[in-house]
Amino acid sequence: MTLKVASDVIATLLQEAANAAPHECCGLLLGEGARIDEARPAANISDDPARRFEIDPLALLTAHKAARAGGPQIVGYYHSHPEGHPVPSATDCEHASGDERVWAIIAGGEVAFWRDGAQGFEPVDHRLI
Repeated sequence: MTLKVASDVIATLLQEAANAAPHECCGLLLGEGARIDEARPAANISDDPARRFEIDPLALLTAHKAARAGGPQIVGYYHSHPEGHPVPSATDCEHASGDERVWAIIAGGEVAFWRDGAQGFEPVDHRLI
């Protein structure tokens, strides 16, 4: 499967990562099915935001309520690795749920997409739309 990503989503992800550095940024990827139309920033409420991320639960709750009311679905999540690479870290792997959602990881001016599957993270091809 190839993920379809709106071009402004990539721009938003790169800008959010740059703005948050040296801390990790985080947020939600919204759309439908294999299409991401929006990156919605959320506060990183981690007690160690330079090394970890935790999406503000209020942002998650608001997005879930909007989805139930017919709004965009939560396709996945994003976060940055200010000092790393755009691949899942050991911490990311520990927190994986196998829920099949997409994770975008931003690092070094790149964005990579991963699916959180039953066997762990797998890279996902994407194309801009």
